[in-house]
Amino acid sequence: MTGGRVERRLAAVLAADVAGYSHLMGVDEVGTLAALKAIRTEIADPAITEHGGRIVKTTGDGMLVEFASAVDAVTCAVAVQSKMAEHNATPKITFRIGINVGDIIIDGSDIFGDGVNIAARIENECEPGGVYLSDDAYRQVRGKTSLAFDDLGERSLKNIDRPVRLYAVRSTSFSTEATAAVGEKPLPLPDRPSIAVLPFQNMSGDPEQEYFADGIVEDIITALSRFKSLFVIARNSSFTYKGKAVDIKQVGRELGVRYVLEGSIRKVGNRVRITGQLIDAANATHVWAGRFDREIDDVFALQDELAQTVVSAVEPNLRSAEIARKKTVPTENLAAYDLYLRALSELDPITKDGLERAEALLRRAIQLDPHYSDAWAALASALGRQIVGDWRTGTELTSEAQQAASMAIKLDPENGEALGVAAWALAILGGPLDQAADFARRAVMVHPNSAVVRAHCGWVLVYSGDFEEALMHLQVGRRMDPLDPRFHQAQNAMAAAYFFQRDFQKALELARGVVARVPTHPVSLRWIAASLVHLGKLEEARAAIQKLRQAYPDFTVSKVRSYFRHPWMTELYLDALRVAGLPE
Repeated sequence: MTGGRVERRLAAVLAADVAGYSHLMGVDEVGTLAALKAIRTEIADPAITEHGGRIVKTTGDGMLVEFASAVDAVTCAVAVQSKMAEHNATPKITFRIGINVGDIIIDGSDIFGDGVNIAARIENECEPGGVYLSDDAYRQVRGKTSLAFDDLGERSLKNIDRPVRLYAVRSTSFSTEATAAVGEKPLPLPDRPSIAVLPFQNMSGDPEQEYFADGIVEDIITALSRFKSLFVIARNSSFTYKGKAVDIKQVGRELGVRYVLEGSIRKVGNRVRITGQLIDAANATHVWAGRFDREIDDVFALQDELAQTVVSAVEPNLRSAEIARKKTVPTENLAAYDLYLRALSELDPITKDGLERAEALLRRAIQLDPHYSDAWAALASALGRQIVGDWRTGTELTSEAQQAASMAIKLDPENGEALGVAAWALAILGGPLDQAADFARRAVMVHPNSAVVRAHCGWVLVYSGDFEEALMHLQVGRRMDPLDPRFHQAQNAMAAAYFFQRDFQKALELARGVVARVPTHPVSLRWIAASLVHLGKLEEARAAIQKLRQAYPDFTVSKVRSYFRHPWMTELYLDALRVAGLPE
């Protein structure tokens, strides 16, 4: 700072430290210092120099680095973590890395300000071996690298006055268990024609229309997934490529599909234009390309026509009965449909504010069309997730969520997604399990290609005590959604199924895989603690409960939703949580 003027500039700031450093030093001080020095010399410092970074300062176990570009900061971090994963130092050193882009204050060779503080706080949130970004940093790198990112939602960071949305870099070289399940080898092709629908480009010239383009694509995925002769990748995985320049062959390998559909959507006034091209991912050749122009009130017919055109191209011998599937229009009120699409954009990722906004939009949609089955099902999901997240409580709200689910089915008994949501809402909120299990199995029969339906069914069957069947559905759903950034929801269901089969080690591994990605996930921490108790590791179990209580101070045994079919299931689970130290 000179002449009283504060010198500032915009920069990408990388903060890194060693996970568990105090413990490592306590065990082997000399060896830890030697290993850390070797890593700095052989890996970290050369990578920082190569990517144009400047080391601002180092501490005993960490460093602060400034970059002119967020892309350089992220690619440097990934390079370091990848080489660290292969390094054979003893003791094993693991970095946590946080990156932020923001305004920094320059004082000689040092830097200060919120841009620095947020990077340091993100590093504290980061999983060992991972790279986390702020939303500001993510916006600078999105679509500019071949990296994939997982949206971790908003986090409240210590001494930062606003929540910060975090993103985790997903990389096969330092992945968590949840993403490692995909593996580096190409997934084998299913025994049916297989397809992934990538996010369509919004050509409307209005970023506010992004929800419409995404919603239309989600409807196309749903329409395709109703063809039982196809294998269709779920939205959560295909949308990980949103905003990126993609290599179709790579998409085919990563998702394990033969065909990829991509395109664009333009909505101008009362007209919609969709262009699409179907590509054979094995050799990147075009199978079909076409354009569809319609008035907005023909949007559902447009979706059906596009889906059937694609199906005819990949499966010309499809049974006529399947092509002539039910074609009821979900709603004739286009304002209600627009509200529904807006609500879908608020449901992912799951946040308190997002669920509240989705609920309000869905209530307006239902007011406009009380017979809109999809809107009732989405409302049941929005209400149920607020209850499960402990953001809202009350018997009236629980009853309303169950009634919304039942209404969705009453209005359209063949709506697989509505059946799945209804089954989940009934089971998780204490409704009749026999009915929930019946709805779940019907949902899979009607809509076997939906990973969401499979996940809902898996959770319901865990509650009803059908563990093997639950695991089967959850594993099939995982193959349909191999890159799902929110796979932790189904992964927790798998952990629960193994727990009740008394395979506590497997349950522990699965739940820990979720916590590696979402460090304070309350459901996962509970399965970790309960599994550790049954494995005889009481100190570790108590540590898990302590971590849970730090994040959720008011959480108690009475707040655990344990509406399991068999009393022994409740006892096995809740008694373990009590032993681990969760108060009544």
